[in-house]
Amino acid sequence: MHFYDTFLACYGWEGAALAGAMLVMLAVQLYYYIGVYGRIAGYRDSRRAATRSEEPPVSVVVPLFSEDYSFVEERLPLILAQNYSVFEVIIVYVGHDSDFYEDLSQLKGTFPQIFTTKIQLDPRFPISRKMALNVGIKSAHYEHLVFTSTDAVPQSDRWLALMAKGFTRGEIVVGYCGMEYGKGFTPYMMRVWRMMHSANWIARAVRHRPYRGTLHNFGFTKSLYFGVNGFSHLNMNIGEDDLFMQRVMRRDNVSVILSPRATLREKRWGGMRWWMSQLRYFGSAFRFYPAAVRSFVGWEIGSRSLFFFSVLAALAVMPVEYKLAALLLLLVRYAVVVIEVRRVAARLGEAGIAGRYFIYDLLSPLWEAALRIMLLRRDERVWR
Repeated sequence: MHFYDTFLACYGWEGAALAGAMLVMLAVQLYYYIGVYGRIAGYRDSRRAATRSEEPPVSVVVPLFSEDYSFVEERLPLILAQNYSVFEVIIVYVGHDSDFYEDLSQLKGTFPQIFTTKIQLDPRFPISRKMALNVGIKSAHYEHLVFTSTDAVPQSDRWLALMAKGFTRGEIVVGYCGMEYGKGFTPYMMRVWRMMHSANWIARAVRHRPYRGTLHNFGFTKSLYFGVNGFSHLNMNIGEDDLFMQRVMRRDNVSVILSPRATLREKRWGGMRWWMSQLRYFGSAFRFYPAAVRSFVGWEIGSRSLFFFSVLAALAVMPVEYKLAALLLLLVRYAVVVIEVRRVAARLGEAGIAGRYFIYDLLSPLWEAALRIMLLRRDERVWR
């Protein structure tokens, strides 16, 4: 009490309130980076009890919405080259190019594990990804399904084996997909944004509170899918990796696969404008998340912003010794953040993240605010 009275006499109630705000927000930040994200680095799915002893045959389902020869020539071979005993690749082509589909079908002569099916594209009746996946699921010959996209590139030939192993411990498997490497500010920000936003749902999943996966790298069983009569939110073109997963995920039926060898990378198809358009499109589902999840996600970015504002206020108006104390708290937070971010990045197979992380750390609240403003306007691409 004596210390408080002395502090109040020196700095007034404004100084006491500012110090309290900094300390509380710092405590919240340390909780996120040590208590939440810190669990990612040490997580082992093998610690959970196995429900089956053998790794199952797997159907990999890939929807294809264009005549993408770069996928066929560059990325599909990396899926077919997976070091796994029994698997098939179901390609669901949505289009009207008969020559392309013929070329696609002829691949089976060289790669017998390929199966193709076609949905005729009609501009009057747009086909969503969920509709294509539904056709792929019905066409699959195996019970255990892994889903990816034509934009995703496996980083090793062990990706499928690691994902399939997850089925020995759950009906659902979720893995990580980072962004493609590249030089410059924009590719770096895309990569770190993807990693840290993925860290939110990965951290919840390893604490047995799952709420989503990523559409580039997840899977579930046929029985689970048909047991709930297929995908939810059919009035939306999005939601298969989050809104649907929230219906079927439980504390005990999700395997989280974390390894650099199980990581995929999504190709970039543009710069910052393309990226923000993607975030707006897929972010339109966020408003339908459970309140607890929205609060969990919001508190990290909110506490970080308030902490920065408190430090700035201290540097602007408080005496020298107060400013030094505020800077010390800022350095303590940043040291903890860099250590934990480096550990998470190593676990997910991300390189070169921690050294420039302060850029993302400072700018992402502004980026997040801009995205929230964009989401106030209805995105017509989302709705059917």
